[in-house]
Amino acid sequence: MGVDQTEPEVPANALGRRVSCGGERATVRYVGPVPPTAGLWLGLEWDNPERGKHDGSHEGVRYFTCRHPKGASFVRPAKVSFGVDYLTAVQQAYEINTEEVLSEEISISSKKLEWEGIKERSLESLPTALLSRSEVNGAGAEGEIRKTTPNIQWLDLSRTLLSCWEDLAAIAQQLDHLKGIQLNYNRLCLPSDPSAHCQAFSSLRVLALNGCDLTWPQILECAPMWPQLEELCAEENNITELQRPDEVLQSLKSLSLSCNPLVQHSVLSLSALPRLEQLNLSSTGLSVIRFDDAAPGSQTAMFPALKNLSLDHNNISEWCVVDELAKLPSLVQFSCRGNRLVSSDGNLKTANQMLIAKLGKLVILNSCKIQPEDRRGAELDYIKMFGEQWLKAGGQSQSSTEFNCQHPRYQSLIDKYGAIEEGELKKPEPFALKNQLLKITFVFPDDADRKPIEKKLPASMLVQKVKGLLYRLLKVPATDLRLTYTSPRTVGTEFEITGDLKSLQFYSIEDGDRVLVRWA
Repeated sequence: MGVDQTEPEVPANALGRRVSCGGERATVRYVGPVPPTAGLWLGLEWDNPERGKHDGSHEGVRYFTCRHPKGASFVRPAKVSFGVDYLTAVQQAYEINTEEVLSEEISISSKKLEWEGIKERSLESLPTALLSRSEVNGAGAEGEIRKTTPNIQWLDLSRTLLSCWEDLAAIAQQLDHLKGIQLNYNRLCLPSDPSAHCQAFSSLRVLALNGCDLTWPQILECAPMWPQLEELCAEENNITELQRPDEVLQSLKSLSLSCNPLVQHSVLSLSALPRLEQLNLSSTGLSVIRFDDAAPGSQTAMFPALKNLSLDHNNISEWCVVDELAKLPSLVQFSCRGNRLVSSDGNLKTANQMLIAKLGKLVILNSCKIQPEDRRGAELDYIKMFGEQWLKAGGQSQSSTEFNCQHPRYQSLIDKYGAIEEGELKKPEPFALKNQLLKITFVFPDDADRKPIEKKLPASMLVQKVKGLLYRLLKVPATDLRLTYTSPRTVGTEFEITGDLKSLQFYSIEDGDRVLVRWA
């Protein structure tokens, strides 16, 4: 720690304030001397703990505490900024060029809102204020916001220097048309009386709180402030065990909790939200979900309005989870990429067919619309796939509850398409795959001078062997190669090829597909 002879005036309420220092954000935890040095120091707890040096102690004396053992620093006041008020930040952002047209795209989870506005001299008709990474610290002079930017509907205050919900409420209460706020990566102290601010946020419909270091109880504690909230995005927080949102969030239609380490049995606490239509639980570690209020093949009373569910990149490996999801009465859109649901043949396409067959009301799977012919094909293949088990269990006269529990939709498919006869069953042909050759074109998007290479390869060929072939052609080590593929059936989509010990068929690569080859 060095000595700085010039000490600017530190605000009287500096403790707990948010500051900017060297491009990083931090919270002031201490103001005062740090002997044996002279002068005033600020003790900071960094949002990014890697920026710090200690835990709030110096030479055996503790000045403050922080959550990370090396998440703190002492800095001179001259090195930090306590920020500016809302209107100063707006003027800095919007009055540089009075005729420049602004068009920004703001992502809230998977939903994208296009917020447009024209930078005008008066700012009065501005519908959007994009102040992400600005140093907004509060409302400023009372009533000035309502005079200057009265028509703001969408407000982005991500990564600012706001310290508490009271400061945000002082801004929001002057914006009568405010519909949406982004507050990502802020650290706001909880309000002492949340209900006192419900008028300030009375028109709020969309709220993003990604990366705000919040727990679920803290969100519920704040929720009385948002009486009409319809969309809440709270990704990348400290949300673990979920509690039932009684008397709050009752108007919520969309909720994203992805990238939180959820306690999975607590997910059902959300099931009573009466209007919840869209739920994103991707990357939360989920492996099981059960609706014990309904028998196999019946409808659950939980999540009555849920239409769209995302469970991408979890640990789901059991097909019984899909049978449980079939109990949801309104589910029409489902995404479960990056899980461990596999069919007996290890083919991704077969696994998708099983998903379609098991979820009879599904319209969209993994962002792709299910065409009528796709559903018919999937359901007929499902009947044939498990037809032998069905016949062994007794067929039409069966009373096997075990088969019904494993395949709760099977009987309804038999009713739809007719009973299967033993002669219709397709016997597996284990060696046919080895004889199936795929025409594949290798292209090199990062090497414009290298011409595409066309090869005929067995569908059973492992990715490891493909990389060995490419090594011989390119003289690039196999470990440096990164492969993806595209198909004329899904134009514009690039699929990753990650597992070296999986076959080309496992990735549903077909005749005529292109494999894109990149390397470091």
